This record gives sequence, structure tokens and C-alpha cells, in this order.
Amino acid sequence: MASITPDSPIGAVFGAHHKKRKLAEEGLGLETVGDLLRHFPRRYVAATELSEVATPVVGEQLTIVGEVRSCESASFFSGNRRQFRTTVRLRTDGPDFSVTLFSPYQGQADRHEAEFRPGSRAVFTGKAKQFRGSWQLEQPHGFALDGDEAASMSKLMPVYPLTAKLYSWDLQKVIATALELVTDVPDVFTPELRERFDLLTIMQALRWIHGPDDWSQLGAAQKRFRFEEALVLQLVLARRRAEHRAQGAQARPGTADGLLAAFDARLPFELTGGQREIGDLVAEELGREHPMNRLLQGEVGSGKTLVAVRAMLQVVDSGGQAALLAPTEVLAQQHHRSISAMLGDLAQGGMLGGAAEATQVVLLTGSMGKAARQEAMLKLVTGEAGIVIGTHALLEDRVELADLGLVVVDEQHRFGVEQRAALTDKAGSPPHVLVMTATPIPRTVAMTVFGDLETSVLAELPAGRAPIQTNVVPLADQPAWIDRVWQRVREEVEKGHQVYVVCPRISGDSSEEGESDQVDVDDDGAEIPPKRALAAVEEVHAELTAGPLAGLRTAVLHGRMPPDDKDRTMRAFAAGDIDVLVSTTVIEVGVDVHNATTMVLLDADRFGVSQLHQLRGRVGRGGLPGLCLLVSHAEVGSPARDRLDAVAATTDGFELSRVDLEQRREGDVLGANQSGFRSSLVSLRVLRDEKTIVRARDAAEALLSEDPTLAQAPDLARAVAEVELSAASAYMDKG
Repeated sequence: MASITPDSPIGAVFGAHHKKRKLAEEGLGLETVGDLLRHFPRRYVAATELSEVATPVVGEQLTIVGEVRSCESASFFSGNRRQFRTTVRLRTDGPDFSVTLFSPYQGQADRHEAEFRPGSRAVFTGKAKQFRGSWQLEQPHGFALDGDEAASMSKLMPVYPLTAKLYSWDLQKVIATALELVTDVPDVFTPELRERFDLLTIMQALRWIHGPDDWSQLGAAQKRFRFEEALVLQLVLARRRAEHRAQGAQARPGTADGLLAAFDARLPFELTGGQREIGDLVAEELGREHPMNRLLQGEVGSGKTLVAVRAMLQVVDSGGQAALLAPTEVLAQQHHRSISAMLGDLAQGGMLGGAAEATQVVLLTGSMGKAARQEAMLKLVTGEAGIVIGTHALLEDRVELADLGLVVVDEQHRFGVEQRAALTDKAGSPPHVLVMTATPIPRTVAMTVFGDLETSVLAELPAGRAPIQTNVVPLADQPAWIDRVWQRVREEVEKGHQVYVVCPRISGDSSEEGESDQVDVDDDGAEIPPKRALAAVEEVHAELTAGPLAGLRTAVLHGRMPPDDKDRTMRAFAAGDIDVLVSTTVIEVGVDVHNATTMVLLDADRFGVSQLHQLRGRVGRGGLPGLCLLVSHAEVGSPARDRLDAVAATTDGFELSRVDLEQRREGDVLGANQSGFRSSLVSLRVLRDEKTIVRARDAAEALLSEDPTLAQAPDLARAVAEVELSAASAYMDKG
């Protein structure tokens, strides 16, 4: 066979196996030899020892090494045709498994018996199932480990991501062929860089990742590929940050006696240490002649909005305008009310009773009437309004601002970056950008997903935030406890407090989606449907008003209501005119009712960890102790119940974000609108590889300071350029 290159089609190594080649192309998307070599195993099975199978799960795809206990064939009739069944019983380091192989004629059954001799070892792959109390492998495929098939196998057998009818050993064989024949595989690391970072050559790493003889070889190969991936990613982000720093922006230093000074003088409380420290940093960055690009993380109620308002006032003092982009109309309206109230007469510029230095705060949402919209847009284009708060309506081409100096984005994870970019485009020069999120993000996720932003964390909660007690109400074990839940709600209302009841759906009609974000999946990624109808706002409200909460003032709130009705309901709840609000997750972010002390989350297992933490943060905001009841039918030991127990065990959002990340699949964490890098994360895992990512970020900054164009490492420069040009990087370009 002639030598091949990474750009050769995979047919060059599949030879006459056209069906297998087609499966690899169509099922796995592998087109070139390079794609094949970069299709890494997801785990490894030790061929020299029996597999540990602690607790098999029905339907789970297993690859196991076992010792053959027995191998017996018997004939049977299918219709009027004689067939043969060979049953192989395997001993593992766990339960025994039986494997059934079917043959159309005696000779094949005899060959099975000759191959799988008692006492020999064999490897099989198949789906675990139970039959009469015994474990079996369904649709099995395998071979003896002392036969011809095993001669070319490594001691650690790779198990690859696969497609139907294509097996790991099929791929292992063609990859072994490719490694023998391939030439000109580019190595992004020059010899100097390999020595500097203590890394294998590309060919050695490829041989050891696909066919390691021991765990140390595998570890060395994984170290190289994980660092390579992290470094390329961090170089792209470091270059983006450098380009951003090089852009010009209008400095917005503020004034000593303007709006901000007047606002600070009226604050009825002291800023926390964190608010002061981050406020000073933001103020200093706004005064520079290149754009601020900062991510502000803070627990629910940590006072991020106050930091943002002070930044907006500094920009208005400098003659510019500030825009706050909110993910929902409910939140935009709430921000408008709370910021207007916070500013008082400082928000009444040009009005009777307005302070001399006052500006105006306008709201712009999609559901506003034509006259109100036109009035708001006129105030923006003339500069009369210094602050605008809005939803996606702010992004429309018709909306013009006189001098946009600062964009504040609330809850980044609710926005695609294209929308953040559209608002940025409305400024003559790049505006300063402050992204706020109450979803705590582990350090390495922030460095990967939001790597083009500098990060600040507001850690302490302001005075007046009471502790929140969280309890799981396990209806699978204790169905009668639901009665106590509604008694507890009545007790809170009798004390003069208010309560949220949150449901994952709007109505019981199965065609209507609710607003929860957690979907549990099986090993093949298929959604596990709920075993029972999920709690729905309309039905729950009807049941509660006719039953356990009869006589209380109740109302519903969900995303399908007309905007005016939603706003009216939220205002009534905030004013204390509603005792119990039955809602979907529209109350998740930013809703601030100090008298609300209790939240009941029905079917709480249908919400993600971060979402539960966000929702819980709506209570205990007025100095009164908060109570959060997680009502669920999830059984003890299930992933859903583990999520709820984790939320009940801690109010530390950063700890919970790690739990969330560990439970979700990586692709969900780095989802499409969070990160264009989702598809390119092959070897890297943002939690597991924290040290690698931190090391790569430091290495990227050092390399670029020594060699800004990476001229000394041309293959590394090409790899970085490919990512920058890919759809993944289009995300960051607009960011």
C-alpha cells in the first residue's frame, strides 16, 4: 500500500470494506485519514484482566472482558429451517453474563465452540439486559483474546464512539493501518515547544492514544492532546482580548459632582466591600480609551444591579448613554421600575420636580404601543434619555441612540452573542460592555466559554439577606407530605407573607412546552419521558383555589400571558395584593419581592441545578428567613434525586455549578449559544482538566508576548487560524 497523508480519504485505509467505510463516513462524519486519527477512544478495556462491572444498567452498551465458563451449542427450528444457537457464559469481576450467538449452519456453530473454549478469555460488546434474574448481552459481537483477531490488539483495548454495526475493533484495525502508512502529520508543537511543555511528538501520541500498552502511555498521550486543545483555544481567546484592548473607545471618566456623586450621597446603606472594589475597577476601566469587556458574576441578591447602575451613571455624567439588555419583558419592566425608584428625582430630567443634574430612564419592549415606542425612541435619538432598559426590541435597526457608551447585558446565558453584538453595532466607536450573570460559573468554564471577557466575582451578600432553608419533599416515599406543604403555605400567608408555587409546565396539554430546562437521558442520549403528567400552572392553580388554598388571594403568571397582564400581575404581587403566585420559571431572574418568604417547586426534578438555585434566590430577600420546598416523585439514588439533594445541602452557587456541570453532558454546558467551541472540545473537559486549562492560558499569554504572530510555530499558527475562521470563532468575533 502507498503512503497516505492526513488529507487522504478514509477509503485509503478501509480498502475493500466499503460497508464499514460508509458507516464511518455517514454515521460518524469521518471523511479523511486525519479525521480518523483524531477520532479518539472514549474509554479503554484492559485485555489482560476481567472487567469490573459493578452494577450493570439495563439497556447500557457494555464492552467486557470475561473468562469463558462454558460454551454450548444447540439446534432449533425457525419455521421449517434448522438453525443453531451457541451460548457462551462469561465470568467477569462482577456478575456473570451469558452471550447467545446464532448460526445458520452447523459448521459456524462448531467454529464458535472451538473459538470460545472454557478457561479462555474473550471480549464482547452488546446491550445489557436481564432474563430470569441473569445478565445477558443483547446483539453481541466479540472474539477470543488468544485468537488471530486479538494478535494485533493492544493490552488496553480502545472503546470508540460508534455508530450501529460498526465495532471498536473495526476502527482499531483501520486506525492501526493508517498509523503505519500515514506521513506528513503536522505537529503544532515545534521541538522547542515540546521540550518546554514536556510533550510527546504527534506520532507517538497518536500511537499511544489508539493502542496503549499501559496506563502511563495512555496518560502521556492524553496529556499532550488535552494541552494542545486547551492551548489552541486559549491562544484564540488571548488574541481576541489583545485585539479588543487595541480597539479605540471613548473614555467615560465621569465627573466629581454629577449624577453618580448625587446618587451615592443619597444611598441609605453602605456598599459592600465587593461592590466598592468592583465598582472602582469598572470606573477605572470606563475611563480608559479602549473598551471595557467584563463579566460580573454574583450570587442572586449580591447587588450586581447596583454596580451596573453606578457604571451607567458615570457614563451619563460623561455625556454618553447606557443600555441595559434584559432577557424577558418581565425582567425589563422590573429593572425599569426598580432603577427608576432607586434614582428617584435623578431619573426625572426635564420634568417638574426633577433634580438639576437628572436624566431620564426609558423602557423599550416589543409589546409597547406605537405611541409609547415612538416617544421612547425619540428620547433616545435626541439624547434626552441617558438610560434605556429593554429586551430584544432594542436590537431593531430602527432604534437609534445619540451616543451609546455602555452596554449592560443581564443574564448572558439567555442571549445569543449575536444579540449582544447587534447592540454594540449601534455605537459609533465600540462601547464598553458589562455582562452580569447570577449563574455561578466555575473558573475554567468562565475561561473557556467567556474567555474573551475579564471576570469579576461579587462574593458577599449585602446586609438584610436572610438564610434560605431548603428541603426535599419526597412524594415517592411520603405521598402524604404534600398536605403538609400546603398547610405550611397557609401558615406563611397567615403571618402576612407571600408565596411562589412554581410548575414546569403551563397547562396539562402535552403539546404545550413549559419552561423547565432539565431533561434526563439514557446512555444513548434519548430523553427519558416523565412517568406521570407534570405539574402545570393552570391545573395546579385550579386545584389549589378549590382545595387546600381556598380563600387565599391567588394568581397565575406564565410566558404565554399578554405582556400587560403579566406586568399587572407582577405589580399586584409586589404590592402585596396577591398571597400565592402560581408561576412557571418566568420569575427565575431579577424578580424582587421582599415580602415573599416561601417557594414551593412542584416536580422540582424537572429543573436543572443552576435553575433551582436561581429560583430559590427569589425568597428571603427582605431580611425574613426563606423556605424552599423541592417537591418531587424522584426516587432515592436516581440522578434527579441526587440533584435535589445537592441543592438542599448548600446555598453556595459555585459548588452547585460544579455539581451541575458534572451531571450534564459537556456539550450541554458549552451549548451552541454559550460557546462556539462545543463541537471542537474533543479531549478537553472543563472541570476535569482545570489545571491544564489554567496552564494553557498562562502559556498562551507568554507565547503571544514573545511571538505575537506565532511565526516561530507555523503549524500552531495554522491551527489557531482554523479555529478563528470556523463557525465556532464567529461566536467570539461578534462577542
